[in-house]
Amino acid sequence: MRAPTHPSSTQEASMVNGRLASALSRRTLLTAGAGVGAAALAVISSRAFSDMSTTARPDGLPAARGMSATAKPDGLPAGHESSATAEHDRLPLLAPLPAGAPDRTLFTPPEQRFAGYLALLPGITNDIEDRDPASYGFMTGGWWRKPAAPYNARVQEHVYTLSWFHANQRSWNPYHRDPALAGRLDAALQHYLGLQHDDGSWPEYNPDEHSLAATGFGLGYLAKTLANLRQSKALPRRQREIEAALRNGMSWLLNPKNGIWRTPINWTNQVSAGLAGSTLALQLTPDAALHTQLAERIDFLAEHGQSRAGFFYDPTGMDINYNFEVMLPELAEIYALTSNRTVRGMARKFADWFGYNLLREPDGSGWLTYYAMSARTSVAYYDNVVPEPDRTNLASRFIPDVPALGAFFTSREDRAAARAAWAAGPGPAPAPAKQDTSPRIIAHTPYGEALPTAAEKEKAIQALPYLRLPEFAELRRDSAFNQDYLYIRRPALYFGAFFGTRPTSTVRSGPGFLWHPKAGTIVHAQKTDTGCWATVLPNGNPDGRSNLVAEYLIGDQRWQGQHLSPGSAPLVVRYRIPDSRITTKLTITRSTVVRSVQVTSAATEQIPLVLQPEDIVTFANGKPAAYGQNSSAQTDGLIIRRDDTTITVAWDRTRPATLSTSSRTYLRNARRRIHVLRIPHDGRIVVEIALS
Repeated sequence: MRAPTHPSSTQEASMVNGRLASALSRRTLLTAGAGVGAAALAVISSRAFSDMSTTARPDGLPAARGMSATAKPDGLPAGHESSATAEHDRLPLLAPLPAGAPDRTLFTPPEQRFAGYLALLPGITNDIEDRDPASYGFMTGGWWRKPAAPYNARVQEHVYTLSWFHANQRSWNPYHRDPALAGRLDAALQHYLGLQHDDGSWPEYNPDEHSLAATGFGLGYLAKTLANLRQSKALPRRQREIEAALRNGMSWLLNPKNGIWRTPINWTNQVSAGLAGSTLALQLTPDAALHTQLAERIDFLAEHGQSRAGFFYDPTGMDINYNFEVMLPELAEIYALTSNRTVRGMARKFADWFGYNLLREPDGSGWLTYYAMSARTSVAYYDNVVPEPDRTNLASRFIPDVPALGAFFTSREDRAAARAAWAAGPGPAPAPAKQDTSPRIIAHTPYGEALPTAAEKEKAIQALPYLRLPEFAELRRDSAFNQDYLYIRRPALYFGAFFGTRPTSTVRSGPGFLWHPKAGTIVHAQKTDTGCWATVLPNGNPDGRSNLVAEYLIGDQRWQGQHLSPGSAPLVVRYRIPDSRITTKLTITRSTVVRSVQVTSAATEQIPLVLQPEDIVTFANGKPAAYGQNSSAQTDGLIIRRDDTTITVAWDRTRPATLSTSSRTYLRNARRRIHVLRIPHDGRIVVEIALS
């Protein structure tokens, strides 16, 4: 079997239509399997839908193979016959929405998410290719994934969106059982199904790719689409083809010999998406052998896809966004369908880890994240009330059994207020912008939510380690990839750092954040060379762009990282870049962070400070430094007064220093702005940050 490829290892490719037609012609057609019938939906756990409206069901889209390029749309119910012929005559267009639609007032609060997708439905549907035989059914227009090329199976994931609106009757949905929608959905499914490889996988970045992402997410959308088609009794031949494609796709994904299961498992969000899709698919189309494989693979993922530190590998390190916004909701879908204890355990382990990495701002406005060590993306903060569309919603299904997760979700009361304000807003509901139309937003909605009450959320916040405990030292280690995540709580501060092998080039090593119980986040490392907390060489390279080699001490005793309370003893980290051009002694006392640096050349100390408009900032020589402006001075320190907290940054002697503002702001109110303090030196410097 060809090894699967992933987004990080594949270049976006282009292909002429003739090559696509050639690739499609080489594929073997699926034989239609026996229909399973709508009654099979009853096997879906009643718990999964306890929060749903009486008419809503899980719904979805993607993948299967099986029609020749000249096959007709099939099985349309009475009044839904398509005008497409074997020569692919133009398909009827979907009618535009009536004036004033979508009417916000018609949507129940849990289904408000569908309003924007209803607004874009005619555009997505009418952009489906209905002329070119080589790409007939391709969802053109660039609505969703890139590359917007006919071979990219992920582009077709909006077949779920079309299938939901066709299947579900609502007062605000004029497209329920619409014949034009059915005909174009049929064409889109034909193209999607035809992209599946013989081994069951789908391509994404080139037509010969066996993509884990396209297959993993595709299984989920495909299973949900099958549920929709059964509900509306539409396209029976497509239903049979989807059933066959699901079995074929699961056989690829669940095969222990597939390269995606090499340990430690990489790209766990994509693997978990495939397991969630398989869970639903096997409730719709039972298969004892595949069910056994699924159970075994879930256990295998728990053992080999989650770091001992608590995060999920993506690809080989932690990523705030993919772990919380993608991975956790996929696990929650499995949990909603099965109450699986293994995934519940994974969620508990992750909640513990996450609690060390989200920094609560004392004014309650939200969280800053330790994102400098995120392996892929740059989600640097979460507002206390996350605006819709909130990709994490489905993961709230864990909260009744994993209450620690409640700290990180919008409260039930705040979400209700936000939905009421949306319903009272002016004009029709707007459509999401192109490329920002993830079908996951509505695909997860029918599972409901279990958001915490405000009281439950506050209780979970106060239980976070650095809020509950005045003092601790903890080193979370991942020996599989040589990664050290350091967390230190002292009475006046909370500090985090990363040492060892960077999982990707986007990670910035070394000190990552400094937080104060009353002042909130003071230092926040960026994922850039010009904004990380680091020593910078004359060529612009910071030590944070290296794999830092570190040893740890409590006082003068070597420390192996076990959780403890250090008492009055300082915690010391001695670290260096591999060639030892930069060596640093980091000392953390009960109220200070001290960096003593030696470099074989001139260098610059760089500290990304989080300033707020009301802060009173002055250099030690008395010269003011204004928020949002660039400042400089010949001095030996910088003083920040925030309410009744004083933060003093002092260095060993008078040197030129600059404080540069940036465009980087945090949280919806944008009051917290990064200002980077830089202190050039001749190769030796001691910098102390003291908090009082």
